Amino acid sequence: MKHLMLYCRAGFEKDCAGEIQDRANQLEIFGFPRVKVHSGYVLFECYQEGDAKALLEQLDFQSLIFARQMFVVAAELSELPSGDRLSPILDALAECDGLPVCGDLRIETPDTNEAKELLKFCRKFTVPTRQALRGKGLLLKKEHSKKPVIHICFVAPGHCFVGYSIPGNNSAFFMGIPRLKFPADAPSRSTLKLEEAFHVFIPRNEWDDRLAPGMWGVDLGACPGGWTYQLVKRSMFVHAVDNGMMADSLMETGQVTHHQVDGFKFEPVRKNVTWLICDMIERPSRVAQLMGEWIISGWAKEAIFNLKLPMKGRYEEVAEDIDNLKLFFKEHDVKFKLQAKHLYHDREEITVHVQCLSNISPQ
Repeated sequence: MKHLMLYCRAGFEKDCAGEIQDRANQLEIFGFPRVKVHSGYVLFECYQEGDAKALLEQLDFQSLIFARQMFVVAAELSELPSGDRLSPILDALAECDGLPVCGDLRIETPDTNEAKELLKFCRKFTVPTRQALRGKGLLLKKEHSKKPVIHICFVAPGHCFVGYSIPGNNSAFFMGIPRLKFPADAPSRSTLKLEEAFHVFIPRNEWDDRLAPGMWGVDLGACPGGWTYQLVKRSMFVHAVDNGMMADSLMETGQVTHHQVDGFKFEPVRKNVTWLICDMIERPSRVAQLMGEWIISGWAKEAIFNLKLPMKGRYEEVAEDIDNLKLFFKEHDVKFKLQAKHLYHDREEITVHVQCLSNISPQ
């Protein structure tokens, strides 16, 4: 196995490729990315047989910014006969050395308009494929979330990549995309960015403690209140900071205090803020610096914020901003956990989560 497949947003293949190249080099696993613009995926081809498996096991998926999913490729199959696509796939998987018995199956496509036209076929193809894989002993009789996942990714009719990902080091979502429904009473669609961030960054079994009713949050650049909405519906209280107007529906809850001031100048009156959230349209380096200052000052325990991407050098810009933020924390002896992802509901931005692990008294 020499190839690792990574899903990404269409148009961000070069960013995903640059990132996987850097991360593989750091692990001293050498190869090169194969990129097709607007394909929605990247193939990283290792020079040595078996290195893709090593990369899958050693590379922390959660640490990747632009990849939505990651799996090792066992085989690439093209020109599959329309009358029997299943047999060649079964043969390829059966002949693959080192393929583990898996606990789940996902038949997917990249997230492009062209590829998504295959999703109806993928759904129909899943049931017979699952039965056949179980019959061959390649898939357990019942789904098992702690076992590897077989991926069959159709990039075109009759053309697919087959392989597997490992539990705890992959995305738990089909196509790497959380399926969220826009709340009809939310002030803007941006609310889905923060909801997705909660799903991606915070384990579901920790929501009751880390997203608890009665907590206080600050939303910088809040108007009209898409992000504030996510905290309010979890029964939190919010300082919404923006010179614009907040949605009346949020103000009527009694949970929101609106401060019409510049988010870069605001200092919380209360020093018991748990959540800092920010979706301001500003230079990413400036936003990252502001978030760092809030954390080291003890003004917030966790922060989720967006970094707007430049037109060119997107990966290089965010990598530098995140490295500078990490250095800032280390210089102030702040223990932290940092995660960053180009989420499905993001466009020309990435979303960053920082959790402060030090006990800092508010200044």
